[in-house]
Amino acid sequence: MMPSFVLPSTFLLTLLLMVGLFFFIRASVKDRTEESQWIFSQSQETILNQLETYLTKRAYRLTAVDKEHDQVTFEGLVRPSLGLACFLSGLLLTGTLCLSLVLSILLPRVGLGFMGLTLISPLAGWFYWQKAQRPEKVSLKVQALSNAASTTPPAQTLLTVIAHRDEIIAMRSTLKFLGASSVS
Repeated sequence: MMPSFVLPSTFLLTLLLMVGLFFFIRASVKDRTEESQWIFSQSQETILNQLETYLTKRAYRLTAVDKEHDQVTFEGLVRPSLGLACFLSGLLLTGTLCLSLVLSILLPRVGLGFMGLTLISPLAGWFYWQKAQRPEKVSLKVQALSNAASTTPPAQTLLTVIAHRDEIIAMRSTLKFLGASSVS
């Protein structure tokens, strides 16, 4: 009789999926700070006042002003998402359930005793909840773009934002409303 490779290959694939799930859960709390630039046709003061109002409404507070480098830093607390915590717990529950079923078929003596592995599924939500709540910084740098051929005041202002990817995405619609054009 020919040996069957179905069960060992299913077990191997399930283990690989569990490794991928582990890295997915770990990546859910990874820092995703990015830099983006916009050009405005307004003055530096106007832009900073509008952005300060915007960030204050989003529960950020002013923490540092560096007039020498025209840089302002805001800080706020990022709260974890209950939906994402539940989603990650559900993913781990599904993954451990699959692993338990494969192990119970491979080792019939233990049978459904492997279902105890599913009890670790709330750990994914707990891990996310503990690590996701952290202070976030939004750094704004405003520079006047000068025209070398002209002696008139600069007509454009370059805004550089260093913040979390999600905050930059949220800012994009507000900044377009303020008349910005994206550089990067």
